[in-house]
Amino acid sequence: MQKLDRTGSPIKLNGFNNLTKALSFNLYDFCAARSESERESYVKYVANRYNAHKITDMLKGICDIIEASVIAVSDQDYDPWGASSLVLLSDIKGSGVVPPARSGTSMHLDKSHICAHTYPDFHAAGTVCSIRIDIDIATCGEITPLKALNYMLSSFYSDVVVIDYVVRGFTRDDHGRRIYMDHPLRSIQDYIDPKILADYHSIDLTLQSDNIWQTKMLRTKLDESTYFLDPFHSEDPASRAILEAIKKEMRGVLHMWPE
Repeated sequence: MQKLDRTGSPIKLNGFNNLTKALSFNLYDFCAARSESERESYVKYVANRYNAHKITDMLKGICDIIEASVIAVSDQDYDPWGASSLVLLSDIKGSGVVPPARSGTSMHLDKSHICAHTYPDFHAAGTVCSIRIDIDIATCGEITPLKALNYMLSSFYSDVVVIDYVVRGFTRDDHGRRIYMDHPLRSIQDYIDPKILADYHSIDLTLQSDNIWQTKMLRTKLDESTYFLDPFHSEDPASRAILEAIKKEMRGVLHMWPE
């Protein structure tokens, strides 16, 4: 969405749009660990589901959605667990240049990047395992990282989600006036599919005058069996107790409680 001037017309910028838009995700997934074998199984699941190659593929999917081109990729798996991926991307749209008509013609591209890191938590004395995936998308020009929200939320079955969006810097209109925001935004939730939002309890924090938005999401529609790697019996008191421990862990992470 373009920002409009007082007449209702799109604001005309003077040259390159160099606003920096940063979208950050913290995605959390939880699982029961009733035994050492369940804990080990979850470790293997994380190593397979969230390895560097698969994370990179997801980041490339974001590039497709926000209409950006991949310039370079660097990814790494860690021992004993965890992974990182960095994708450098570029977007000609909004950069104030015309693609070259012939080879050898140089042009200015606005550079952006996406990076992801995984942080498994396999606390040996605990009954709950988890993994946190941090994804940061930094763009400039007309790239809108908010377009990737539904893709990200659909790619991961996340129990807790924290989304931060910040717009920094300024560009100028054709009258030389500074522009600090090039698109209207009331809430991050406005960019999320209502069908996805229906599965969560969501909380907003907005500092609109400072171009800062945050949305926290806690999954409320749970498929209880998915939190157990071994068979789950809904009437078993021990299983119910662990499920309540998982829910408590989710609330604690959402509200940043120490325990």
